[in-house]
Amino acid sequence: MEPAVKFSVPDMSCEHCKAAVEKAALAADAKAKVVVDLESKTVEIISDLSPAQLADAIKAGGYEAKRITG
Repeated sequence: MEPAVKFSVPDMSCEHCKAAVEKAALAADAKAKVVVDLESKTVEIISDLSPAQLADAIKAGGYEAKRITG
């Protein structure tokens, strides 16, 4: 597995949002490890997919995701 990639998902505000983002990431990579922090509106994902593929998966789930680097 690749190192964790962190995304800001500003529209995420409730448990439903959290579940939708987790489901979208896992639909793209069933083996991914997904950690959602609603308070900071961030998602950390460990996956073999590229950051762009993960962002696209989250977008397909209905949420904009911007990679956090550094």
